Amino acid sequence: MAGAAVARSTDGPDIIDVQLALGQQCLDRGGAERAQAVEWFRIAARSGDARAVNMLGRCHEHGWGVAADPVLAAAYYRRAAELGDAWALFNLADLHCRGVGVPADDAEAYRLYAAAARRGNVKALNMLGLFHEAGRAVAEDGAGARQLFQAAAEGGDCWGRFNHARLLLQDGRREEALAWFMRALETGFPDFYRGMAAALADHPDPRLRALARRARGLAEGCS
Repeated sequence: MAGAAVARSTDGPDIIDVQLALGQQCLDRGGAERAQAVEWFRIAARSGDARAVNMLGRCHEHGWGVAADPVLAAAYYRRAAELGDAWALFNLADLHCRGVGVPADDAEAYRLYAAAARRGNVKALNMLGLFHEAGRAVAEDGAGARQLFQAAAEGGDCWGRFNHARLLLQDGRREEALAWFMRALETGFPDFYRGMAAALADHPDPRLRALARRARGLAEGCS
């Protein structure tokens, strides 16, 4: 999930790390506790912590503990991005990609995904790959897309692994593709599992259909 997990300091937990961790715990418990999560993130954000500001954006984008407000979410992401948060860059890029809370703008989305990728966000590499594959904001570049998908796959992104496998399958490299599809399941989440299940459900190779059933089972197990 884009920015849903809160990173901790390598020097041991300080007060802001504790506040962020408490907020994440409240989010994970769901229900009424999500409102408390928002309060913890607000407290942490008072110090100017970019991670906390990004998480306020997540809460307002998705309506976690507050009314959904994508315009306000974009403002939080923009502030956190200015503070250097890679997830905020990614999340703001997603809004521009979808035209939610901000104008749809492929060029701006691409710029933000690239900035997030430079800061080490592997999911941004996958999104850049999709832009290069489709010729969105940049010239269509299949070779560049392949390189970006492979980098995202090797970095551990489930969609990067799926897209890398998809193109390997397209090239007739079925055994390699199968291995990457299996690895994609290791780092997926419910929406990803559902997408993978739908994509492979009718494939003629029984091994890929079996992976589709496994992905569907993982999605159901998370619900």
